[in-house]
Amino acid sequence: MSGTRGHWEGVYTRTAETAVSWYQPHAVRSLELIASTAPDPASSIIDIGSGASTLVDDLLACG
Repeated sequence: MSGTRGHWEGVYTRTAETAVSWYQPHAVRSLELIASTAPDPASSIIDIGSGASTLVDDLLACG
């Protein structure tokens, strides 16, 4: 597989999710933005392109 797709398939195959440069254990900025725009815990949230994001875990922990 070549091209962009092949590159990213290779990155995700060879590299642990916590070892990529964009990994963050908690999406603090996203949580702040969600809290300021959708303060009701019953609000619907969609995390597009989240990959191995921990955002859903943090949202569940917040209620």
